[in-house]
Amino acid sequence: MDNTRRGGSVRYLHMHLHVGGKERKDGWKILNVQAGPGVDFVGDIRDLSKFGDESIEILYASHVLEHVAQAEVVPVLNGVFRALKRGGRFLVSVPDLDVLCQLYINPSAPPQVKWHAMRMMFGGQEDAHDFHFVGFNEHFLRSFLAQAGFAHVQRVESLGIFQDTSDFRPYGIAISLNLIATK
Repeated sequence: MDNTRRGGSVRYLHMHLHVGGKERKDGWKILNVQAGPGVDFVGDIRDLSKFGDESIEILYASHVLEHVAQAEVVPVLNGVFRALKRGGRFLVSVPDLDVLCQLYINPSAPPQVKWHAMRMMFGGQEDAHDFHFVGFNEHFLRSFLAQAGFAHVQRVESLGIFQDTSDFRPYGIAISLNLIATK
């Protein structure tokens, strides 16, 4: 991957950026809130200013966007849109609030299932980064993506790139809403 400096930002030509990731994969850079093995950039999806305009070909974020405060969702998606090159894709996965609510209110669900569904709604809260500030269903997320300028959004069963929560199926039920938004 060729990189150059433009206006104080790093510009990787044809960059594939995995936000919140830990799993190394050829051709991908990792942006994570915590430094660690394989993490290329420390930061989060709230501030993509270190990446130049139209510098990212694919931005992948699985179970990251729900960590953003409600008032920041559209500004964050504006930042994603800015950083994506024309024709670039935003692969986004979030806990599907509709599915989690159905799990939670299911009268036959045992308490541990309801507890698990609640933790997926609000975050595991095991560290300072593991809190969810907003819940999404398909209607909400499509609306926010449209406000940021994404005209083409497709729902998919799986993002199929990394082994992560985008394919999480506890109790035999997919709990993630997976969308591909194209700039």
